[in-house]
Amino acid sequence: MSGIGNAPVSFGIFGTTGGSAAPSDMLRALAASEYDGAELGPPGLFGTPEEAAALFDEVGLSAIGAYVPLHLALDEETFAADMERMAITCRELVATGGRLAILADEGSAELLVNPAREDRALALDDAQWELAVQRLAQAVELARSHGLAASFHPHISTFVESAWEVDRLLATTDVTLTLDIGHMALAGADPVACVHAWADRIDHVHIKDVDQSVLARAKREGRTDFDEWWSDVCVPLGAGDVDIEGVLAALAEHDYSGWLVVEQDRAPTSVEQLAGVAAEQAANRAWLASRCARAKGASA
Repeated sequence: MSGIGNAPVSFGIFGTTGGSAAPSDMLRALAASEYDGAELGPPGLFGTPEEAAALFDEVGLSAIGAYVPLHLALDEETFAADMERMAITCRELVATGGRLAILADEGSAELLVNPAREDRALALDDAQWELAVQRLAQAVELARSHGLAASFHPHISTFVESAWEVDRLLATTDVTLTLDIGHMALAGADPVACVHAWADRIDHVHIKDVDQSVLARAKREGRTDFDEWWSDVCVPLGAGDVDIEGVLAALAEHDYSGWLVVEQDRAPTSVEQLAGVAAEQAANRAWLASRCARAKGASA
């Protein structure tokens, strides 16, 4: 394993959305909790590429990678804007020494209100899938042109959400996989089975625990405010419904050597909340580190 990291979403930073707590203070809190690294977050979160590099050096954290949202099935203008933002992210990764562009579909407005869909009526048809594959190839090439690796992150309420869609992605591309165990569980998959099925393609892992009842209630009530109810889905590691210890055992069985990145998505963090959120992330790291040691010992 490369190390245990964290990500800006654990402090409520998504895209251009964030709280009043300074991103630099978030990084310092993670370093104080003995995390090994952090993902970068949206373009410009830590300033210019040079400023981001200086901050990571100052706090002593490795820059792991960065999440890159892409509208793989929408109009050309929207996708072109995605690629422009990705180019900024690539420059930040190069400056900070990060190695991985974590690509993810952004779905559509219709999918946002239809999470964990149980049928295939809203899935991409063959022509739409071919377009998505072509766009994904463009993003992979952009990453490679900067000397970076690229990995794909399946995500709830997108066109690559369910296990069958991941299978199709892996069958029609050569892209590697960022396995987010929380998103796969919410989509109805068994994350342990996912590790065994896709082990030879997994090169990055997001460790997320989720409360399935929050999703079930949102679906039952027909909630359309995704961002609001989503902030309650993720819970401290070990408090939710994901078999994290089973995932770690499966990763150890397959000699996984990449990063484990803790993500506990939440509402934006204020200055007043920062200490409490930081303490929760410190507890997440301690919990995960102890279970990693147990899994490693069991596989030895």
